[in-house]
Amino acid sequence: MIRIVTRARLAQMEVDARTATEQARQTSVAANEAFGRHARELFAVTDRAERAEAVTDEVRTMFARAIEELSEAQQELLLKDIEIRRLRKELQRGPGAGDTLTVLMHHGEPHAVYASRDDAHADTSTHGFPADHVWKPCDERPAWLYTWRCEAFVYNPGSNGFHRACPPAPRTLGGAA
Repeated sequence: MIRIVTRARLAQMEVDARTATEQARQTSVAANEAFGRHARELFAVTDRAERAEAVTDEVRTMFARAIEELSEAQQELLLKDIEIRRLRKELQRGPGAGDTLTVLMHHGEPHAVYASRDDAHADTSTHGFPADHVWKPCDERPAWLYTWRCEAFVYNPGSNGFHRACPPAPRTLGGAA
């Protein structure tokens, strides 16, 4: 088949080709702009996602630390609750026969009462008495002659009170008849 092309048809084909080329160029520009917008949106979304991941990791770390602290606080509360229950039982029980208290005396005057002699000795070291001091039993001299003196008191259920473990020696009154 042979086709004869006229000048008018050729001119129209050139116009159509230019129009198609221009439309292709405009479409290419629009596609490039759309691709650029999508690329910018993709970078923005990726950046937000990366920041969200970083914040999530930081929050996860803080949450784990808070859980550890909560666990430690719960354990501490449990131990304190156990100790409180023990002390309540001991308080309700009251003193028993043979229970002792130690009174720390400063120049013969009561200074403080302690559950044990070791606690009393530790307190004297806070008041300038040497911590490594070797404690000896007191003799019959008056209590006011001693800077620090520990007196043990033992619970006596018969009298419902504490009495000295080592009562002082009775003194004889001279000249009384």
